[in-house]
Amino acid sequence: MISRTTIDQVYETTRLEEVIGEFVTLKKSGANFKGLSPFSQEKTPSFMVSPAKQIWKDFSSGKGGNVIAFLMEHEHFTYPEAIRFLAKKYNIEIEETVLSSEDKKINDLKESMFLVTEYATQFFENSLTETEEGKSIGLTYFKERGFTEETKKKFSLGYAPEQSDAFAKQAQKDGYQLKFLESTGLVIVNEASQVDRFRGRVIFPIRSMSGRALGFGGRTLSAKAKTAKYLNSPESEIYQKSKVLYGIYESKQAIAKKDICYLVEGYTDVIQMHQSGITNVVSSSGTALTVDQIRMINRLTSNIVVLFDGDAAGLRASLRGIDLILEQGMNVRVCSFPEGEDPDSFAKKNNTSDIISFLEKAPKDFIQFKASLLSEEAKNDPIKKANTVLEIIDSISKIPNVIKQEIYIRNCASIMEISEEALFSALAQLNQKNKQIGSKKIISKPEKTLLKKTKTPSLKVDQIFELEKQIIFILLTYGNLELDFEDSIMQTDDKGKLIEESKTTNVKVYEKIFLDLQEDEVELSNDNFRNLFYQLVESHQKNGGNINLEKLMQSNDLDQNEIITDLVMRHEQHQLHEWEKRNIFVKNKGTEVVQLVSETILSLRRFLIDQKIIELQEQTKLNNKNDDILQDILSYQQLKKVISKRLNRVL
Repeated sequence: MISRTTIDQVYETTRLEEVIGEFVTLKKSGANFKGLSPFSQEKTPSFMVSPAKQIWKDFSSGKGGNVIAFLMEHEHFTYPEAIRFLAKKYNIEIEETVLSSEDKKINDLKESMFLVTEYATQFFENSLTETEEGKSIGLTYFKERGFTEETKKKFSLGYAPEQSDAFAKQAQKDGYQLKFLESTGLVIVNEASQVDRFRGRVIFPIRSMSGRALGFGGRTLSAKAKTAKYLNSPESEIYQKSKVLYGIYESKQAIAKKDICYLVEGYTDVIQMHQSGITNVVSSSGTALTVDQIRMINRLTSNIVVLFDGDAAGLRASLRGIDLILEQGMNVRVCSFPEGEDPDSFAKKNNTSDIISFLEKAPKDFIQFKASLLSEEAKNDPIKKANTVLEIIDSISKIPNVIKQEIYIRNCASIMEISEEALFSALAQLNQKNKQIGSKKIISKPEKTLLKKTKTPSLKVDQIFELEKQIIFILLTYGNLELDFEDSIMQTDDKGKLIEESKTTNVKVYEKIFLDLQEDEVELSNDNFRNLFYQLVESHQKNGGNINLEKLMQSNDLDQNEIITDLVMRHEQHQLHEWEKRNIFVKNKGTEVVQLVSETILSLRRFLIDQKIIELQEQTKLNNKNDDILQDILSYQQLKKVISKRLNRVL
């Protein structure tokens, strides 16, 4: 995990206007900067950047925040990715917090593999443009495909030399270890040799959403029958084929901005579409579409248009992915090209305006597409037609939204010329059948061994963690309430016995907690809780209790965000809404909060006293002269008794 020190340094160093200026054309407007929104199509600038406050606001979309929020919205980075991006930009060394040896080993392995894949990307690019072999073979191929210099740079296209170990030798010469060359799949290591996997192929780097090279696709230019046309990197710690989409890094901004994603099959389909001006397009890299890939698209848009070849195999392939897309609650349409055409060839033969026009008019709703495709196969055969209808109903059943289901049922009834009642009945039967199948999977006959009594291990509660968490919860939800608190003043009588005197004070909750902890000279032990504590107290002091949770979450690391979300959601879960109208009367909130605050502080004090007593008892084992220590223990036990009395607990 990135250390708090590094995060603070990133925030202190980063200039918001500089970072945003790389993505948006900004013009000076008084003390601020103004530009066109990168999140919507607008002609009048409404995107504002404040250098003084280091915040931005997009009035067209309602989005806003700090520099991290911008990178997460615009570049779709995770919080750590945004921090790393800024650290690299401003040459800030990233300090990691202490990880377990196993986690550190995995992180080191992945980082080493990423270094190798980035090196390989550069090697293949240089091989394409700087060597005679690359120019005569690789460049010639890309020129034949019609790829421009700009396109080759955009997708970092490259070439792997024909020599069997050219890359392996050069990489090791440049200091990269053989084990990482092997683990990334770039080099195949045998007992007698080291062979480059992609030798003699043009190279297509496969990047993550943040732009890191995960693996590679290589196309052979050989005419040998036994040679696979396309070859991908094998599965590794950083490359899982089912979780990546080719072109996602280059297309993510356009997908989010246009709110639609075109899904194609191959690398060249993506590249050719980009070159033709259609930049919101990705590929499943020739593999069957997976749930992880669909969810990746869903982060950017809920609208997918599947573009497949005009042949029967391509059309059939499109059907297999439709149900998965529907299950994720997304909107899907299908576009089939004229027979003999694919996205690559179609894009080459037509200009941008014609392609855009085609993509606007040609896509069909999945019901229309599936009905037209399957009906053609069924023709006048009633049994095949019935099976076609059932296939369509099966797809509709995958949609989680019942309103959408009903609309699609009505469309299907119209297209297939079948009554809505029959289709609704078929859908109900299918849903019932699926429920029964699900129940059978869950409910099984218990084995006798399950009836044996087993001991349930008791869970150890981290008391200090829970108490500190409670303090943060109180500050988040009740910090600005002004209430009457009964304070205790501890004094010693003539006999040395502790006595308690009470006094009532009217203070805000956050002040009460802050002053009590200061008086006891206590700091929260958990780093995340301690950082949050001081931020919340400062926010109450400066803003009169108006805490901007969104801003607070943008300014903290993921662990702190999780804590805030958890506590806020817990509070919302127990909110009372107009219960009086139902003759349900609850206690006054103020009274409950006073009790909650008092009990939390007293419980914390009692816990710390217990810890102190244990510490002193350990000292008595090591020290022969125990009189002073025993007297301290006695004093702490008396104090503990007073606190316990206040808590109405029995020792």
